[in-house]
Amino acid sequence: MMSLLTSMRALAVRQPTGEALRCLHLTAVTDAARKGTREKARKKKVKVEVKKVGFIPHNQRDKKINVKRADKHVDDSWKQVSKDDVYVGRYYRWPVYTVAEAIQCHRETHHPSMYNVPNAPLNVEIELNMQGEKATRFVDNFQRMAMIPHKFDHGEDRKIIVFTKGNEEVQAARDAGASLVGGIELIKDITSGELLLTDYQYIIAHPNILAELVALRGLMKRKFPNPKSETLGANLAEMIVKFSNGISYSASKDEYQQNFGLITASVGTLDMDAKHLEENISYLLRDVNTARPKRDGHFITRVLLKSAPSSEQLKIDPFVYVSEFYDKNAAKVKRDAEAVEETETKQATAVAN
Repeated sequence: MMSLLTSMRALAVRQPTGEALRCLHLTAVTDAARKGTREKARKKKVKVEVKKVGFIPHNQRDKKINVKRADKHVDDSWKQVSKDDVYVGRYYRWPVYTVAEAIQCHRETHHPSMYNVPNAPLNVEIELNMQGEKATRFVDNFQRMAMIPHKFDHGEDRKIIVFTKGNEEVQAARDAGASLVGGIELIKDITSGELLLTDYQYIIAHPNILAELVALRGLMKRKFPNPKSETLGANLAEMIVKFSNGISYSASKDEYQQNFGLITASVGTLDMDAKHLEENISYLLRDVNTARPKRDGHFITRVLLKSAPSSEQLKIDPFVYVSEFYDKNAAKVKRDAEAVEETETKQATAVAN
């Protein structure tokens, strides 16, 4: 009986009143539509295989990619030293050159018979150990200006604005090569909007105008002159020469390895005198070493000399110019000197007010 009703595509249903029967007809089209929908649903079902994963630390669970990266601090002290000039480099220690030898090697590769770029820039690549005083702390990225004894064309447009009072200081700043020098009138022009500070890369000030310069603190923000950045001082000529001819460099930590920092800077061109280039390198290394943390161990780990378009990189010994390990006595002397300089600046500011 049931098969007969199904074949007839009809079903008898009693109404709620219980008096009459009503037939519901199910067409073949509706049945075919249901059949197609069920088949599509079966095809969409995909068996998901759950892979068992070991314990993951809480600070790595949200990372999609967890790649083991090689340590960027190169330590080849365990390798043997080559006994001749022909060897496979990866199996032996890197040869260490003097600065004069490295410059001569680059000059040979840049000779007119080879690359033909005798005035190519000489770049220094300084690798740092950014580990702080504690194991979980690291030195912050920093940007500095290193004063060098022998200037060269660094290819940068550096405009310097100087704030000072007094005719002698103004004239000294102009003679040193400042782009713009002024006092209270200059502060008024900036406040009224007639002059923009964004047109100048460096801002230098004398302590005698510091009280009036406070009105521009909001506009200058981090560029506001201070003794730590060496933009506030009585010797305007020396500061102007440093910021116009010095080496601007920045140290930045690696994204994945926080204890590895890198500095890349140009110290001159290959056609300069080798002694002048070496002195520029020594001044740069000394300036970088002033940012070292108060801990034992190396801060500067490796120094390479490069010169484009050559891919050759030559290792030099930086500890000829800076101390290899942290010297507590030298650090104390430096702190005392900075304290004396800061006190003198405050006294000069108080006298000016």
